[in-house]
Amino acid sequence: MNRLAKAITIRPASADDHSALARLAALDSATPPPAPAILAEVEGELRAAVSLFDGSAVADPFFPSTHLVTLLRTHARWLEQPATTRRRRDRRRGLIRQTGALRPGSVLAREH
Repeated sequence: MNRLAKAITIRPASADDHSALARLAALDSATPPPAPAILAEVEGELRAAVSLFDGSAVADPFFPSTHLVTLLRTHARWLEQPATTRRRRDRRRGLIRQTGALRPGSVLAREH
């Protein structure tokens, strides 16, 4: 299967993820990122994690994971925004999509 076609899941880490995070950190010769953290799983396998506390990351060195860390950090920046800002921006993007104003190369298109 093409690696681009694999399902990526981003989710918050929970207490149940402690041992999986410890294994991932050991693979990366690092310590687990401090909580709270968000995780990237590829087809159900934990491949990367980023701390929302300090931005530290761990990733599977035996799997192409640079893009996963970038994705998690982008998601973390989105989570840092106040909820009202996120709702306003998402509402604006929805209107732009509905009107067909989102063109390839536009600022909003590059944010996706």
